[in-house]
Amino acid sequence: MPRPTVAQLSYGSATVICSTLAMLLLSQATSPPGIAVIALAALGLGLLVALTVPLPKPARGGATAAAPATHQVPAQRTVIAPVPARDPSRAAASASVREPAGP
Repeated sequence: MPRPTVAQLSYGSATVICSTLAMLLLSQATSPPGIAVIALAALGLGLLVALTVPLPKPARGGATAAAPATHQVPAQRTVIAPVPARDPSRAAASASVREPAGP
């Protein structure tokens, strides 16, 4: 059985403390058997919470079954050829480079 993670210990401990205080305050138990029952119930609840905290998923397959490398396609650049303009002031504006919006 793997060791508990920090998250499991934290959630379980917090559950035991909070549920013990809440049950003692709500039940107003003063007898030792009543306090013992509440303490055992709180420990059981804390254990349940600690075991249901999601564990980190282990790596699949190890080094032998490595995932294939993904190839990223570079952004395509489209060059628009300049259009001959009648007005020389428009000639500079007609030659442009358009780049698609990328990530």
